[in-house]
Amino acid sequence: MPTPTRLDLAVREWPLPEGRVLSLRPRAGEDLSPLGDVLAVTGFRPDLDALAAAGVAVEAETPGGPFAAAHVRMPRAREHAKALVAKAMEAVPAGAPVLVEGLKADGIEGLLRACRKAVPGTSPAISKAHGKVFRVPGGPAPEGWAAGAAEVATPWGTFETPAGAFSAGRADPASLMLAEALPARMPAHLVDLGAGWGLLSAAALLREGVERIDLVEAEKDALDAARRAIADPRARFHWADATRWTPDRPADAVICNPPFHEGRAADPALGRAFIAQAARVLSPKGRAWFVANRHLPYEAALAERFRHVEEVGGTPAFKLLVGGSPRRNP
Repeated sequence: MPTPTRLDLAVREWPLPEGRVLSLRPRAGEDLSPLGDVLAVTGFRPDLDALAAAGVAVEAETPGGPFAAAHVRMPRAREHAKALVAKAMEAVPAGAPVLVEGLKADGIEGLLRACRKAVPGTSPAISKAHGKVFRVPGGPAPEGWAAGAAEVATPWGTFETPAGAFSAGRADPASLMLAEALPARMPAHLVDLGAGWGLLSAAALLREGVERIDLVEAEKDALDAARRAIADPRARFHWADATRWTPDRPADAVICNPPFHEGRAADPALGRAFIAQAARVLSPKGRAWFVANRHLPYEAALAERFRHVEEVGGTPAFKLLVGGSPRRNP
């Protein structure tokens, strides 16, 4: 007999009413079958594609209901998690069950404390597999929990950064350093891998020589923010997994601040995947500009994928690396 999951235990403890269940931000590989008739909603393209391939009904944005109950899978950012709980509470009838689950490593215990403080009727938690699940009742969300865009002013424009996006509410110092360090003249066709809300692309578009830039970003909300901020016909926007996306023709240059977290855990393999992808999308004489935390061991990955690698600047916290002439058969 299969070991029950957190959702199995939650549904046994708090039976769901008949009707469709809204699941916000479930992840690839999760078993949502205990929820019954479920609609998954996530703007993270790799998860959306994996859930769809597994036969789960999935959408990028929450449609109108009705929904009989809801489920929230806690994301990494606390404010994003609170916004999702607020959305779920308001998407179901008053008193209807909203199941909130997540890993301890993602901060589920802090979210549980916040719900106990702000949401009357929050249940005790069920602990299972390094995580917890608890129930809050549907109804009006706590004041201040709804998602809102935080405005960020930079030398290259003002951006509205959505909750849950990388570096929401502030300009990431590593990205700022790379944006300032880009040469005064850039190649004609650029690709921004993991473009986020568009900071690096906005800076690159002010350089001479740029005729086209492809912004590739897996988080739909972040890419939509970039669309709003960058009204330039040279910019093309791609909602896609940056480690799998392929351009219609090889690019002349890549700019990238590669992610290195999966959830809250550091995962340098993710950054190495971005380096490998940068080499794949470039022309034989292409170049790639990267910024990375000083402690991350990316030099070996760069040397494997590029014939020429150099560090062109940095600080005690970050390093700027350039790879040239990608290897076709690393």
